Amino acid sequence: MTKQHKGEGHRKRLREKFLTSGLSGFHDYEVVELLLTLATPRKDCKKAAKEALTRFKTLQGVFEASPGDLCGIPGIGNKNQLGIRLIKEAAERYLEKKITNTTPLTNSTDLYNYLKLDIRDKSVECFNIIYLDAKNRVLAAETLFKGTLTASSVYPREVVISALEHKSAALIFAHNHPSGDPNPSPEDIDITRRLIFACRVIGIVVHEHIIIGGNEYFSFADQGYIARLNREYENQKWNKSFATNDTNRHE
Repeated sequence: MTKQHKGEGHRKRLREKFLTSGLSGFHDYEVVELLLTLATPRKDCKKAAKEALTRFKTLQGVFEASPGDLCGIPGIGNKNQLGIRLIKEAAERYLEKKITNTTPLTNSTDLYNYLKLDIRDKSVECFNIIYLDAKNRVLAAETLFKGTLTASSVYPREVVISALEHKSAALIFAHNHPSGDPNPSPEDIDITRRLIFACRVIGIVVHEHIIIGGNEYFSFADQGYIARLNREYENQKWNKSFATNDTNRHE
């Protein structure tokens, strides 16, 4: 008779509990424990799961931990961290595919869910672009820039080049604030202005810029910034045109 390993009954109960009611009622460490069991055939994973939560503070922190940091937890190695790494990347791909070929301007919930999972818990600022076609359907999404804890260097020239490569007609920008405060800084407003102006020159529309901070977000469109910056561009363009025509009349 094969001897039952320690924790096998507990592991079976965890799996049955999940199959019956999903993750409802699970503690965060139990989620990590269940994921560890996917690639750990005969070992109790509860202690390692609790240690991971203690080390990385939150479930999101565990998911964001590097492979090296995960292996620093006793009981977690290269093989049995498979479940932890797989679940996050699978969820990101699922949500990205879910918004592809949809119209995020009328499907903001899926858009926010994708952005929240992708960049909310990053320890550095990440600047994402969602590329849209002429019917505002998502063509692709990517992180174009990564910065420090307090700032991200965003270059309008690279944004324009990338938009043209994707044959985009419109764009949505998004970035995270690791501090958890989604309110825009003066630098955030300035880069949004520069990006809108650069894109307008080549006929690409900027629909939105979202800042994710914790479980909150700031929408440049909802707060009127996008419309105001477009008016600023039009006024600037008109003033330049007027000045040029006035100069020509006096030559």
